[in-house]
Amino acid sequence: MTTYNVNVTGEISPYAQRESVIQAFAKMAKIDEEKAESIFNNGNVTIKKGVDEQTAIKFQKALEQIGAIAVIDPPLSDEIALDFDEPVAVAEDGPAQPYSAPTGSPTMEAQEPDPRGYQFTIEGRPDYAFLTVKVPANETLKVEASSMATMDTHMKMKTKFRGGFSRFLTGESIFINEFTAEGGPGEIGIAPGSPGDMTHLYLDNNIVYLQNSAFVASTMGVEIESKWQGLAKGFFSGESLFLIRASGQGDLWFNTYGALIEVDVEEDYVVDTGNIVAFTDGLEYNITKVGGYKSLFFSGEGFVCRFKGKGKVWIQTRGVSAFAWWAHWYRPVEKSNG
Repeated sequence: MTTYNVNVTGEISPYAQRESVIQAFAKMAKIDEEKAESIFNNGNVTIKKGVDEQTAIKFQKALEQIGAIAVIDPPLSDEIALDFDEPVAVAEDGPAQPYSAPTGSPTMEAQEPDPRGYQFTIEGRPDYAFLTVKVPANETLKVEASSMATMDTHMKMKTKFRGGFSRFLTGESIFINEFTAEGGPGEIGIAPGSPGDMTHLYLDNNIVYLQNSAFVASTMGVEIESKWQGLAKGFFSGESLFLIRASGQGDLWFNTYGALIEVDVEEDYVVDTGNIVAFTDGLEYNITKVGGYKSLFFSGEGFVCRFKGKGKVWIQTRGVSAFAWWAHWYRPVEKSNG
């Protein structure tokens, strides 16, 4: 079988900032930023060696997602190897040495279905994720309104009113669709409205909070409800006054705008409010400014969410508000004849 190397060329996408790319690469590869910068300065460094074509393409896309230019080549024995599965730091004057990732560093991992839940596949990641779920006979799947793309003839749909006024305020539909496999096992394909990634969690009587548009689907054992996050937190974050609270036992799928990064938080961790997708119960959070009032109005950063405690946070690599602000300057403007 032919194997391939994935090489970082050292070049940066014209739409990305070098400093941001190096920071993202350091977190992805679990090395410090100084070593990451050294890799980009040297160029043509192999970061994944001797893999099959599908794996090589996956890593190339992940690197391109953060703004790094990567190429796929046949194996080259004289290149420096940096294996993402076993993070290492590349020494300037010697062989690669093991490196321990700092607390709170994001990782990118392939995902497999939990044996306790339904069988599923997620295709099109991380740009246009598409979820396919195999539903056992006489079982039911809850799906966000307008998200069903395909289904077989065993699947029967019922629309139910859920959440009332609070769900309306989250920006979600006040209706939710339930798909039941009648007469045998069924299969359903689900396509969220926003472009981006998707992930799966199996809840085992624990709680996860989602941003207002992240919910995609869940099994019937998962309770989906709205949680008031407080007037101050909601107003100053620029996001919704409500979060989606997912609890109980069963499968939960949620999506992002852009790619998805899972972060293990063990102390304090700061995330821009527009990049938060979900977080686990037990994490305390407060909305605060990045700097002083001058920074607030002129830096373009605004408010951030400061998490404290131990748990997980899922972040998205793009923010809808940031994209809207970027696209605003390219909109066609009607010129006045006067």
